[in-house]
Amino acid sequence: MKNFSDLTQREVLAIAIASEEEDSRIYSSFAEELTDRYPATAKVFQEMAAEEDGHRRQLLEIYQARFGSNLPAIRREDVKGFLSRRPTWLIKNLPLETIRRQAEAMEEDSQRFYVKAAEASRDVEVRKLLGDLAMVEKSHGEKANALAEAILTESAREEEGRTAHKFFVLQYVQPGLAGLMDGSVSTLAPLFAAAFATQNNWSTFLVGLAASIGAGISMAIAEALSDDGSLTGRGAPVIRGAVTGLMTTAGGLGHSLPYLVPDSWPHAFWTATTIAGIVVFFELWAIAYIRARYMDTPFLKAVAQIVVGGAIVLAVGILIGAA
Repeated sequence: MKNFSDLTQREVLAIAIASEEEDSRIYSSFAEELTDRYPATAKVFQEMAAEEDGHRRQLLEIYQARFGSNLPAIRREDVKGFLSRRPTWLIKNLPLETIRRQAEAMEEDSQRFYVKAAEASRDVEVRKLLGDLAMVEKSHGEKANALAEAILTESAREEEGRTAHKFFVLQYVQPGLAGLMDGSVSTLAPLFAAAFATQNNWSTFLVGLAASIGAGISMAIAEALSDDGSLTGRGAPVIRGAVTGLMTTAGGLGHSLPYLVPDSWPHAFWTATTIAGIVVFFELWAIAYIRARYMDTPFLKAVAQIVVGGAIVLAVGILIGAA
């Protein structure tokens, strides 16, 4: 890799041209990705892509006038201190805020690079060139803000807010709720069966720990492999799988942790079991609330489905363990 101080004016211009071309393609990719979900914001990125392409043409004209038509094969990744950008634009169903932050970071990084490079340059002509490039990058951000104000009307913002909420539910709430339900309900029977069969807190905790982690891994893999999100719009499978797995494990551990009460304590088993029962009560009601809040399920129906169902599973575990 080359140091920036070793670059010629020709190479600096070539890097600027390549950078503007890449940014234009990235913004076009953002626009294509957002067209169906956020058409107003997609239009903003289309305009920004056109702006970047216009700046590329201007820089190319300057380059051709000074150095001819042959561009050296050098990119910003070939220069020390010029960080390459993570290819987040290749990921489908990115959250809107992630894309906006990526765009802001692109403009800020480019402007910062050109400003620092201009300050470090001792060549008057190169210093002026780098300063001009920094101002161009700053104008990109101002142009983006102006486009957003013009295109993102109040109704468009409200519509995008509803779409963002829907995406949040599909990406995080739904897989997280599925994991919490599975972890909280499916581990009840083995945990309380082990508790009443052994009446040993440590052994019961180990059963609960194994059941929670095993269920979490299983649910994470199942969720990640069930849908890649390309057709359903449910987001990146890795994120959904991670959310599902973590919530599944958390749901099982919630009523397993009370069995860490030392067996040497007086009435240790019943103390741990009482605490675990209270935890289960709040877990089931929390699940019922989330279903009512985010899944448009009537609260009483959610209670009947979750609380009553969980109570039945709990009773089955106790009966089997006490048999």
